[in-house]
Amino acid sequence: MLHIGCHLSSTKGFAAMGRTALELGGDTFQFFTRNPRGSRAKELDPADAASLAALLRERHFAPLVAHAPYTLNLCGEKEETRRFAAETMADDLARLEHIPGQLYNFHPGSHVGQGMGRGIELIAQGLNAILKKEQTTIVLLETMAGKGSEVGGRFEELRAILDRVELQDKIGVCLDTCHVHDGGYDIVNDLDGVLTEFDRVIGLERLKAIHLNDSKNPLGSRKDRHACLGEGCIGIDALTRIVRHSALQGLPFCLETPNELPGYKKEIEMMRHLAE
Repeated sequence: MLHIGCHLSSTKGFAAMGRTALELGGDTFQFFTRNPRGSRAKELDPADAASLAALLRERHFAPLVAHAPYTLNLCGEKEETRRFAAETMADDLARLEHIPGQLYNFHPGSHVGQGMGRGIELIAQGLNAILKKEQTTIVLLETMAGKGSEVGGRFEELRAILDRVELQDKIGVCLDTCHVHDGGYDIVNDLDGVLTEFDRVIGLERLKAIHLNDSKNPLGSRKDRHACLGEGCIGIDALTRIVRHSALQGLPFCLETPNELPGYKKEIEMMRHLAE
């Protein structure tokens, strides 16, 4: 069975997102924990969170993906930048305990000229300061397109971070199809080879979620521009092979395509049909 959903706005609350996901035909979804370009978080309503948790159990949802804001950078050059990222992530993880057992995805960061090795070291240090033994949320490093000084454009970079994290059971990876394609991994012509490489370098047991997106740019462009499914350089045939692949079964697939809700509903229906 394909577990699929899309990115939803959290402005109307947790339970409303769950109901919207069901209306769209989804059994998972992604949402920003707070303003994606800022730092403010909506005041948490424990009763609303409890309603969502009950709905997830009742309707047998796959794990949800909470997405950290884009502004966070655990490997920023300035200490205040790194501290802001760590404090924000720690607050997000504390809030997520109101809907236990979910996933928390973040962009590893940009080393801004400090060098890849230093960036990796700082990200791991930040994670070790944030992660707690008692948390039920698994934190996910997202595969990136490798533009500029981004960390995470190669599987080896993510592995280097993972190796430095102390609480190994609290960390995993989210694979973004647009990002890995733009980063130079040929998921169109050699999906098996890419997943074999992922398994060799990182381990497929670390893979906890998929961002299912097409790309507006060709292989290796390092651009990171998402397209609607079947309307980009990855194409519907390759995306179908991804949702059908035996190594990826059971994972939550989240759409981040440039859509409104009717477009997401159409894509969810299409991929459920193609996954059969």
